[in-house]
Amino acid sequence: MTRTYYLRTAALLSVCAITLAGCAPSKPISRTSEVVRGLTVAQVREAEIPDVVDATGTLQAKESAILSSQMVGRVTSVAVHEGDSVHAGELLVSLDATEAHSEVARAQANVVSSQHEVELAQTEANLANSTLARYQILRDRKSVSPQEFDEIQRKAQAASARTESAQAQLASVTAASTGSRTIADYAHIRAPFAGVVTVRRVDPGTLATLGMPLLEVEKAGSLQLNVTVDESLLQTIQKSMTIPVVVADLPQPNIQGRIAEIDPAADPASRTFLVKIDLPISAGLRSGMSGTAKISTKDRSALLIPAAAIVTHGSIHGAWVLDNAGLASLRYVTLGAQHGDAVEVLSGMSTGETVVLSPADRELGGRKIEASR
Repeated sequence: MTRTYYLRTAALLSVCAITLAGCAPSKPISRTSEVVRGLTVAQVREAEIPDVVDATGTLQAKESAILSSQMVGRVTSVAVHEGDSVHAGELLVSLDATEAHSEVARAQANVVSSQHEVELAQTEANLANSTLARYQILRDRKSVSPQEFDEIQRKAQAASARTESAQAQLASVTAASTGSRTIADYAHIRAPFAGVVTVRRVDPGTLATLGMPLLEVEKAGSLQLNVTVDESLLQTIQKSMTIPVVVADLPQPNIQGRIAEIDPAADPASRTFLVKIDLPISAGLRSGMSGTAKISTKDRSALLIPAAAIVTHGSIHGAWVLDNAGLASLRYVTLGAQHGDAVEVLSGMSTGETVVLSPADRELGGRKIEASR
């Protein structure tokens, strides 16, 4: 063998030794998990909860009125704007009533004239009746002929008839005068009750026609939530029942309402029923707000997790879950409705799993949690 052969063999053996040394198993590195104390934990539990159907509707006043024109006339003034509070009887809109007032004056003049006619007719009737009374005495004494007596009697009857006619005419013109004053009063639109102006439809200068809406006013006081419910829920709800209502725009959105009315007839198109729910008086409630009635039906089984365990990142929810060794890992979950201090878990958890309560912003991944339940 040549010297070159030996050199090549030695080099090859060196490479193999290095390769085998790199492939040799390394000793495991032991790591000790960081221990976190001072936290509390709880278990995910299964419970029976009422199944809730949400019925969303609009808050409205119990009473409202659309104030319309009852005559033709040009609007001369509008004393209120939308949102203004008004008291019962307050003048809100005025129309030009020049012609109506002229008719009132004519009607009143007719009344005065008719009153004079009644007075004259009554005077004539009194005179005719007095004459008739004297002629009755003379007739009894045989001092006048029957023909003369009959003539006087006819005159008395005619005078009484003229009096009755004059009185009827007076009644007619009096009624016309009253009607003309009523029409003139139509020029002044007043608040039917204390409340708030919600809609203003006219401005000064507008020609109001008969039946034209001018203003809308809602009565002051408590409001109602009007919702529609499916006919299947009629077996669940009843009048005077207390029902939870959520009004999202309130600082405290959860309030208790009471069912005041259930429409006996269904909407033929949707097969739904109108339900009116009385709400307590609150400074934050306003007509037109949206509200949701929480209608409970039969109970169902649900998985509940303490609300204190929920960790939120934007729109994503999760919880720190402990394994059998007490190590924490973040589990993302899909949540349902809240029930007291617990939240329903729709997916991502199982019954009996242990979660960390009130973790705040701590990073607990891989750490061992030593806590009391």
